[in-house]
Amino acid sequence: MTHGEYYFEEGCFITELHNSADDPAVSVARARVEPGHTTRWHCLEAIQERYVMVEGSGLVEIGGEAPRVVLPGEVVQIPPGCRQRITNTGSRDLLFLVVCTPRFTLTAYRDLETTGTRQGNAERP
Repeated sequence: MTHGEYYFEEGCFITELHNSADDPAVSVARARVEPGHTTRWHCLEAIQERYVMVEGSGLVEIGGEAPRVVLPGEVVQIPPGCRQRITNTGSRDLLFLVVCTPRFTLTAYRDLETTGTRQGNAERP
């Protein structure tokens, strides 16, 4: 079931394409980062992420690796618990699919730029 786009405090807009307790193995969302914006440093505990780049250009930072440019058609793999952020380096929106295994739950999200952690309902805010 697709939900409408909403702003997530990480610094991007999310459209949930598939995220259901009936299918706990995977979730798929579309993320949109506006030009010149960078998402907050964060990680997902016990969830593997894949960013499937769709439109625009960006700079992804994962763990201690050097930042790297990402373009449409590329896939970025992010291990569970690994810090990450992405910057839109282009002049139009950066769009990518976020595939999580197992599915994304809000209780797994950790904002690494504050002292607290994000806790809450496993569904969309």
